[in-house]
Amino acid sequence: MTLRDSFLASLAMIVLPAVAHADTPEPSNSIAYPVGWQEWATIAVSHRTDNNTVRAILGNPIAVAAAREGKTNPWPDGAILGKVVWKSTTLEHWPAATAPGEFVHAEFMFRDSKKYAETYGWGWGRWLGQSQTPFNEGPQACIACHTPVKDRNWVFTEPAFFPEIK
Repeated sequence: MTLRDSFLASLAMIVLPAVAHADTPEPSNSIAYPVGWQEWATIAVSHRTDNNTVRAILGNPIAVAAAREGKTNPWPDGAILGKVVWKSTTLEHWPAATAPGEFVHAEFMFRDSKKYAETYGWGWGRWLGQSQTPFNEGPQACIACHTPVKDRNWVFTEPAFFPEIK
């Protein structure tokens, strides 16, 4: 390898990670955007009739394992729960079905009982719209909504049953 090749390889190692993350949204409530959440597994789905939205509740591998094993009160440290929200719509060829329409936001709960001790063991982040603009109203906005489920480790979601085939 020539000195020039070595220099270009070194430059690529510095520049490519910055380019790869150039489109990563800014942090929400000082929490980094969880890159790769679109590949996480589903824990549950929900439909809110009060605001006409449908939601997919996703989890990182730690959260999915806890959900499948019923170890969710409390959720383990390292678990991340994601809620992806769309306005409800009906399908043209199946009007009885409720389906995702316009994307509303993606929000996440990051479980770390020590780091987030002041916010009940959870870090709270939300990114709005297709541009994933950070919602920086502070964790208290999230906590206020989740107070009715404080005895469920601040989580509304009931993990859905997934049959285990062996």
